[in-house]
Amino acid sequence: MRNIFIFIIALALLSGGCNQPAKQEAANQDTIPSGPRVAVPEFNGDSALESCRVQLAFGPRVPNTPAHDKCAAYLISKLKSYTEHVIVQKGQVYAYNKTALKFQNIIASWKPESSNRILLCAHWDSRPYADYDSDPNNRRKPIDGANDGASGVGVLMEVARQLSLLTPPIGVDIILFDVEDYGPPQDEPMNNSDQYWGQGAEYWARNPHKPDYFAKYGILLDMVGAKNATFLMEGVSMGYAADIVKSVWATGNRIGFSSYFLWEEGGSITDDHVPINRIRNIPTIDIIHLDKNSNTGFYPFWHTTGDTFDKLDKNTLKVVGQTLITVIFEEK
Repeated sequence: MRNIFIFIIALALLSGGCNQPAKQEAANQDTIPSGPRVAVPEFNGDSALESCRVQLAFGPRVPNTPAHDKCAAYLISKLKSYTEHVIVQKGQVYAYNKTALKFQNIIASWKPESSNRILLCAHWDSRPYADYDSDPNNRRKPIDGANDGASGVGVLMEVARQLSLLTPPIGVDIILFDVEDYGPPQDEPMNNSDQYWGQGAEYWARNPHKPDYFAKYGILLDMVGAKNATFLMEGVSMGYAADIVKSVWATGNRIGFSSYFLWEEGGSITDDHVPINRIRNIPTIDIIHLDKNSNTGFYPFWHTTGDTFDKLDKNTLKVVGQTLITVIFEEK
């Protein structure tokens, strides 16, 4: 994903560019009672971490590489062990440098017959450039993408496993988007263009796996695995789906994760939720690690060769996964 510097006015469409997300205080919630309201499965952080390890073992998941193909096969096979409803959407898009990129969006569904459903998503590809690395010699190397990519997928794979064990009260779709992170490097003249980011999600938004697909709302995960991560209320999410943001944050706080889900607004990010909101008209939020102490406004190892497995923390994966599981099973 790339960061864009925009302030949200009502529900206006969003555009612009900058180096760091803006930070604004959000009103603190009133006292929130603790604990889930219904019986909720226990999310396994170790399982999510293991899924991240397997993804990284293939190498950087850059489109058009053997590692990318092997990881896709693993994810598809694993999801098919959790549900019989798996669709692989294949296609081709073009990168900023005119390279043809073959992609696979991977979609798994539970209770597909239900019109009452929610969408969970993350991107599974990894960035071909460590363009924010402190060492200039590394800036054309691919990144492992442990937090930026693998962590969100790891959480969703464990959510999928839990949904295979206990049927959710509503329909659920998990989409693993491809070709999210192949935007131009930061030193390219066209770096300010948002056109080449989130192309898998944009393709799906224009060509959903089912005609006239709709969900009540969507939740995107991105960079959700670092130790002591802070999840601010991302700007695009607040512009399109503030009520969903506040509801999810309230759930996270209620079940004991107030040090992660902060009642503070962050900057607006160009990520996979943008085309889902703008094109598909599904109110979708982004749970993403925003760091007010970082020069970029993101996780400190964002788009660097330092985004490696050792930066992941099973406790953070558990925080995000348990919050998602609680949201799902408390839905009506």
